[in-house]
Amino acid sequence: MSAFMKPHYQGGSLVNLMSSLAQGLGGRDNGHPPLTALSPRRVRRARRVVLLLIDGLGQRLLERRGSGILARHHHAVLTSVFPTTTASAITTLLTGQAPQQHGVTGWFTYLRELGAVWTVLPFKPRALPGEWELVDLPAGEVLGLKPFSASLAVQSHIVSPQRIIDSSYSRATSGTSIRHAYETLEEYFDTVAALLADPDPRPRFIYAYWPDLDAEAHRCGAASVEVAALLEHLETAFAAFLKRVQGSDALILLTADHGMIDTTPEQRLQLADHPELAECLALPLCGEPRAVFCYLRPGAEDRFLAYIERHLAHACHCVPAARLIQQGYFGLGPPHPRLHERVGDYVLLMKDGYILKDQIFGERPFTPVGIHGGLSAEEIQVPLILVES
Repeated sequence: MSAFMKPHYQGGSLVNLMSSLAQGLGGRDNGHPPLTALSPRRVRRARRVVLLLIDGLGQRLLERRGSGILARHHHAVLTSVFPTTTASAITTLLTGQAPQQHGVTGWFTYLRELGAVWTVLPFKPRALPGEWELVDLPAGEVLGLKPFSASLAVQSHIVSPQRIIDSSYSRATSGTSIRHAYETLEEYFDTVAALLADPDPRPRFIYAYWPDLDAEAHRCGAASVEVAALLEHLETAFAAFLKRVQGSDALILLTADHGMIDTTPEQRLQLADHPELAECLALPLCGEPRAVFCYLRPGAEDRFLAYIERHLAHACHCVPAARLIQQGYFGLGPPHPRLHERVGDYVLLMKDGYILKDQIFGERPFTPVGIHGGLSAEEIQVPLILVES
């Protein structure tokens, strides 16, 4: 696994960033040391702390952009968590915990307590929704999530897209935060600027999430002209925002949940083309197309491993899931009581730009160009932008 990078949970990851913020804002210890590049004391000095989360803005994508407002305020290179995906990384930012503790292990997560493979962020089963569309299950109770804001000694605000602001997952992870919805990038920065301009002298923490860059990279590719144009739009809006909030006594941090890697048609593998492999599986593929969690049928292990070795060794490394937990890929410290259930028997760590997808009955086909979830430098490294206004 030498070609892969491991999250730097000892002081250089998103989990450590949240440790610095927690210690600086009077929150709970997450069991990981603070970020080397941001001391809790520096956080404590600011009257307002802003965390801007730009979905999909990897370090390599920013480097390709070259000079600009983000590059001028670049402070450090961080690693994401594993898997390098929104479901796991955003849950880290909204709870302060590593996947090792919060237990959200990918877009598709097997929840044994519900007896199904679940899409965690929409909080719906992967199978045909049917009557589930009529049920609004409480994500917080099912997942046992502990919102980061609930332990803070300061007022907390969350800025999130209108379409997800009141979802079950959003309610579960917002805790005591005051929620603010927006529609456009301009409204995103307007909302944060208004919160910083509020004359209320009490300290506050503001978390603001923007998903559009990730969506465009999935559709067109991280190296596409469309993503480059959207990144230019972001930089223009960010520069205008910084001018507006000068003198607000705020520590402004901007980072990402993961980076992106582009695929080619030849690298987009489908389980349907490997029926012998599919016969070894007890559940649909879980996790991410770049970090595939495989649940095996009883007695199928030898056949499964032999098939991977003969037909897919060029595209992936096959690793026992328990080994990844033991080696600290999901975080440090005691694991979530259901973590082993949620990562399967084996994990296929995809090489280069390879992905492996399946499609269950009734599911709409989705063939992304840009993708994430694996352990390449493109996916795991994210920038930390820092501005003191």
